[in-house]
Amino acid sequence: MRYISTRGNAAPQTFCDILLGGLAPDGGLYLPESYPQISRGELDTWRQLSYADLAYEILSKFITDIPAADLKALVAKTYTADVYRYTRNGGDAAQITPLTKLEDGLYTQELSNGPTLAFKDMAMQLLGNLFEYVLDKRGQAINILGATSGDTGSAAEYAMRGKHNVKVFMLSPDGKMSAFQRAQMYSLQDPNIFNIAVTGLFDDAQDIVKAVSNDAEFKARYKIGAVNSINWARVAAQIVYYFQGYFLATKSNDEQVAFAVPSGNFGNICAGHIARQMGLPIARLVLATNENDVLDEFFKTGIYRPRSAAETSITSSPSMDISKASNFERFVFDLVGRDPAVVRELWAKVDKGQAFDLSATVHWQKIGNFGFVSGKSSHVDRINTIRFAQGRYNVMLDTHTADGLKVALEHRLPNVPMIVLETAQPAKFEETIREALGTEPVRPADLAGIEKLEQRVVVMAPDVAAIKQFLVERV
Repeated sequence: MRYISTRGNAAPQTFCDILLGGLAPDGGLYLPESYPQISRGELDTWRQLSYADLAYEILSKFITDIPAADLKALVAKTYTADVYRYTRNGGDAAQITPLTKLEDGLYTQELSNGPTLAFKDMAMQLLGNLFEYVLDKRGQAINILGATSGDTGSAAEYAMRGKHNVKVFMLSPDGKMSAFQRAQMYSLQDPNIFNIAVTGLFDDAQDIVKAVSNDAEFKARYKIGAVNSINWARVAAQIVYYFQGYFLATKSNDEQVAFAVPSGNFGNICAGHIARQMGLPIARLVLATNENDVLDEFFKTGIYRPRSAAETSITSSPSMDISKASNFERFVFDLVGRDPAVVRELWAKVDKGQAFDLSATVHWQKIGNFGFVSGKSSHVDRINTIRFAQGRYNVMLDTHTADGLKVALEHRLPNVPMIVLETAQPAKFEETIREALGTEPVRPADLAGIEKLEQRVVVMAPDVAAIKQFLVERV
């Protein structure tokens, strides 16, 4: 399996080569030259597998330059009930991502049972093991530069802490995450972890990461790598739980399902799109945004209009406070027939902060082939949805999953199970849970009082040169 850039001006690469790199040299994102197609026979066989064995079967189609035995060992080491131990709602930890039945044909899928209580752990724990493996094989080191709006940062840091040959420099928007999220990241004292709080929004932090990644000389000299959702391995790992969710919600492979996905950076739902392209029987992909509705606007109008920092709302589902969805380029590449010239033209506008409009193009006529519908949710909506889920189903939702459920209920299909992908555990958003329910969310006992731990973070302006210098002094 080789990987190509969405912008067409980078040489095809192997999985291990792109694992460490993030953006392609031409500024594009990597995707497989073609998506592997899953046969009915494979689906029938996979239905019986454990999560780790299912992950191996799927990932081995994308990772062909790691020996099979080594890949199987890495996957088996990652997807264990010990790593994903924070199950609730009666979920079976052995399933890794168990379903919670809300009512007939309506489920949530537990994706936040890992160490940081967020779905990002599903991919990031594997990424940590893959990084260590590849770096050891190559005798190399890497300096990871990332940006987080809430959960990616802690998931990356917990996956990489103590890993040899790896340092992590994580940018986050100063004061914009929940107290629990900040404590998870900033309380880590591992010497290979560096937290930088940027006096701006997530998009400012993400722009810095992209600017550094686009400086080829700097990136090569200081061995800069990426773990944000632009990293293909993250997307590949997330494909697995769509298959697992499908198998758990159906009795046979003749059935279809729908997935509702809270989405800011388009990485999580991009994995669902790829699973569908591979042949998983997904009838509908329901994209849910918060007040920052750039993606909802696109799927309703054909216009992709990134917002400025001044236009970006600070909300109670902060991990989706994003107005430039970094993974969206991957989907548009498929939508325009995998024509990199079209993508280059469109992203020449995006990179200048401008909008593009596909509504009058032949490409937009094909949008229905991809199964997307969308909707958005406000603070009032998520408060009401949290109350509704608690009252009707006796299930407590975090704010992002509430956005997903709200939009899912607007887009159900008759006789098609709807699976809402859970984003995080409610404990990460205590303030909003208190507002909605007047009670404290339960958090794992070993995470009690995390906010009181000593925190280690540097506050900096969103200045590319200054942050480059910060890295140079520490690598």
